[in-house]
Amino acid sequence: MSAAADLLSVVRLLVDEPKAARVDAVTQGPDQILEIRVQSADRGKIIGRRGRTIEALRALADVRGDREGQSYEVEVLDD
Repeated sequence: MSAAADLLSVVRLLVDEPKAARVDAVTQGPDQILEIRVQSADRGKIIGRRGRTIEALRALADVRGDREGQSYEVEVLDD
C-alpha cells in the first residue's frame, strides 16, 4: 500500500464524511507531499485541538518515510 492510501484510511476514520476525504501524493524533488482534502466541516477534526491530530498524522508519515528512506510532508488543503 502507498503512503497516501495508508493516510487516507486513517483520515476516513476521523471525519464525518469519509467518502469526501481525499489524499493526493505530489512529488516535489526528493520529497513527497501528501495533501489531505476533506469537507470544510471536517477540517477541524483533522487538525485537532492545538494541532495534535495533524501532528500525529505527520508523525505516522515520518515513521513510514524512515522505513522507506523517503521524506513525506503532510498538508491539509481547502477543498
